[in-house]
Amino acid sequence: MTQQEHDAQIAAFIKQKGVTRCPTACALPTHASIAVADRDALRRRDDEKEARREERRLREVALHRFGHAA
Repeated sequence: MTQQEHDAQIAAFIKQKGVTRCPTACALPTHASIAVADRDALRRRDDEKEARREERRLREVALHRFGHAA
């Protein structure tokens, strides 16, 4: 495979999957400075995920306790 073919395949993958950055970029906290708006957006995202987890946990508890979905 030539370098041009390789680059074309990568570009096609990125276009198809919508990948805009390295998938490990958010795996660990960054040492870079992050804009306030981005920090707020990440905090809201984390809060929403935690709320969904809690809702799921409460549904599972209710299902276990009452034997059916509440």
